[in-house]
Amino acid sequence: MKGFSPLLKKIAGQHILVIGDLMLDHYIWGDATRISPEAPVPVVDIARDSWSGGGAANVALNIASLGARCTLAGYIGEDDAGAKLKEILGTHAIRTLATPGRAPTIVKTRVLVQHQQLCRLDREAPPPAYQISADQAEVLLAPAIADCDAVILSDYAKGLLTDELVARVSKLARAAGKFIALDPKPKRKIAFNNLDLITPNKREALQLAGMDPMPHAPFPDREVCARLHELYGTKFLVITLGEEGMLLSAKGKVIKRIKTAAREVYDVSGAGDTSLAGLVLALAAGAKLEDAAHFANAAAGVVVGKLGTATVTPQELIDYVTRR
Repeated sequence: MKGFSPLLKKIAGQHILVIGDLMLDHYIWGDATRISPEAPVPVVDIARDSWSGGGAANVALNIASLGARCTLAGYIGEDDAGAKLKEILGTHAIRTLATPGRAPTIVKTRVLVQHQQLCRLDREAPPPAYQISADQAEVLLAPAIADCDAVILSDYAKGLLTDELVARVSKLARAAGKFIALDPKPKRKIAFNNLDLITPNKREALQLAGMDPMPHAPFPDREVCARLHELYGTKFLVITLGEEGMLLSAKGKVIKRIKTAAREVYDVSGAGDTSLAGLVLALAAGAKLEDAAHFANAAAGVVVGKLGTATVTPQELIDYVTRR
C-alpha cells in the first residue's frame, strides 16, 4: 500500500460502535531516590498525575483519534472516576451509552518512576457487577447498531460481555448487515461464531485453539488458523505476534505474515487496542485484509513509541510512514 491518505479520507466517514469493558487508566509519575524506613520499599515523590481511557474506552479513543465517529457502550460508575472517564470521552466527541448498575468504575493506577512502571493498583468489582441482561442490551444497543458501519466487541474479561450479550449483538449486527469484530479474552471462554474478524494475540490464539504453547518452538501458523476457523467460523483472523508482527488468515487459510512496523518500543500498553481500531476502520472503509493489516500495524508502531495508554492521529501516521 503506497500511502494511507486515501484510506484515511474514507475512514473519516465511518461510524463505529464499540461495546466492551470500560476502564479509567490513571498514571502517577514521579521519582524514587530513597527507601522507606518503614519497609524495604521505594518512596515515590509524585510529580504529576494523568488519566486516559483504558480497555474498550481506549479502542474508542483510537477510532476517534483516526478521524472516525464512535459510539461507546459499557459500564461507567456514578463516581469520580466515572466522571473523569466521561470527561475524557466527551473531549473526543465520543458518544457514550452507559449500561445500568451500581458498581465502581474500573480504574487501573500505574506508578511510573523515571518512565519505568513500578507497580499497578486495580480498583474493580467482581465480573457479575458489570453484567447487563440481553434484553436490556438489545433495547440500549439496537438503535446504535442500526446507525453504525461496524461493531467491535472489546473483551477485557471484566464481566460486561457474556454469551447471551455476544449472541444478541451478533444477531442484531448480522440482521442489519454490519461488520462485526471481537477482541477475545479466552480465559473467560465466551461463546461466539461466524464473526467477520477476531484479533487474538499469540497466547490467546493458542488458548482459543485448545493448544498448549511449546517453548522455543515456532508458532504453528497453519494448525492454529485452521483450528480457529473450524471452531468459530470466523471470516478473517489476525493474530498479533508482538515483535514478530501479524499473522493474517481468511476462512482458515494462512494468507501471510507481515513484519512489525515498530521502530522504537517504549510501552506496549494499548497497542492491541490500536491494532483492533485500525483493522476495523480500514476493513469497514473497504480495504483488503492485507492493506488493513499494514494500516493497523503502522498505527500500533506509532503508539508503542509513546509512554502510557496512547492514540495515533492521521498526521502522525502519515509522518511515521513517510520516515520509514
